Amino acid sequence: MNILWFEQSSANLPARDDWLSADDVARLSGMRFAKRRDDWRLGRWTAKRAVSTYLELPADSPSLARIEIRPEPGGAPEVFIGNDPAPVRISISHREGLAACAVAGPHITPGCDLEIIEPRSAAFATDYFTAAEQEVAARGSAADRWRILALLWSAKESVLKALRIGLRLDTRCVVVDALGGLAACGDEWRPLRAHCRQQVFEGCWRQTGNVVRTLVSR
Repeated sequence: MNILWFEQSSANLPARDDWLSADDVARLSGMRFAKRRDDWRLGRWTAKRAVSTYLELPADSPSLARIEIRPEPGGAPEVFIGNDPAPVRISISHREGLAACAVAGPHITPGCDLEIIEPRSAAFATDYFTAAEQEVAARGSAADRWRILALLWSAKESVLKALRIGLRLDTRCVVVDALGGLAACGDEWRPLRAHCRQQVFEGCWRQTGNVVRTLVSR
């Protein structure tokens, strides 16, 4: 399968908004909080650039303005170009000034996620992870525990995005089966497998610095 991973940071964002459509501008102007506006702009910029790259379309501002990311009734992103549905499926994630978009053809539904490695409460593991996943995290060293929890959480988020239902489903319904080894070994992509309600999801994960990235599809 052919899935494009495309990543951008706040530093890549243009100052002007001429790459946004009229509907984009209207939606942006309705957002009250600066952080929400910044995150939304970064996510839309990354998604538009990812779609233009995948479909080999021009990446100038007028061309990007024709690409719109609209929510489906369930909230999952859907791509339109000039008001026509585009032959792609996407997944978007953003965190702490970084955004990623996974793009695939119309018959593949990707799910992607970015997660920051940071301390978590004991209740976080209890509330969102299966007993087996909690045990995996508990077996790690103190330094590895936060990394493992971030990775497991990110994998679950990716699966729920691939299902196009998000966090409306209990995260414990998503079981992470394999992570391709947890030992630190550079920043290469490693295999990932999970299942949810008898559906199997294959993908990969990668860590760079304190950021974990996961990507899956059915």
